[in-house]
Amino acid sequence: MGVTTGAQVRDPRSDLALRRYSLRKCLERFAPYGHRATWDHLCARHGIDPEDRAPDPARLLAALEELEEARAIWLAYEAGFAERRRREKHEGLRRPGAFDDWHRRTWGGHGVARCTDPEVHPSEPLAEVLRRLIAALGSGPGSACPVCADTGIEWRQERARGQEAWSGPVCTGCGIAVPQPVLTDHALARARLIRHRRLAAAAA
Repeated sequence: MGVTTGAQVRDPRSDLALRRYSLRKCLERFAPYGHRATWDHLCARHGIDPEDRAPDPARLLAALEELEEARAIWLAYEAGFAERRRREKHEGLRRPGAFDDWHRRTWGGHGVARCTDPEVHPSEPLAEVLRRLIAALGSGPGSACPVCADTGIEWRQERARGQEAWSGPVCTGCGIAVPQPVLTDHALARARLIRHRRLAAAAA
């Protein structure tokens, strides 16, 4: 997030409404769950009324610190990933297409653990969620959500007005869109089958 917006959140001389606005502006640069879901998460964790235009400044600072800690973790991961990819390309090695594509779409950390429902997201600190996600990205694919270990994963599709259509596996436990590279082919097939059966039942 920009130095200016973070500084404005911290500035005790600034109007509280401006400090709150600046915190929301930070989410334009880094919002792991997406803008609305990340804002809902920060408000819930730090006792901020989402509609309060003059919240407690101590709560705003705590929310900013959580966001900054998570962003530092993600940027460090991205730097390591970029260096690793340079070495692999130099050596003629290629990663699976889905892995490269997922990183390209989440570069910078915006929507890296996207939550399709803004009110359903992990309750743990953002930094802890990203640590779990990074650990999963560095290991072999599995059959459960890398954040909450829930195996209830369903394939969902969205076509929001004015936005690009999206489809992928979503954890029914914590609500994140699970990166496809961390799931086995069997887990992905099962997620699609669950959706197919649900659509068939609705059409019956």
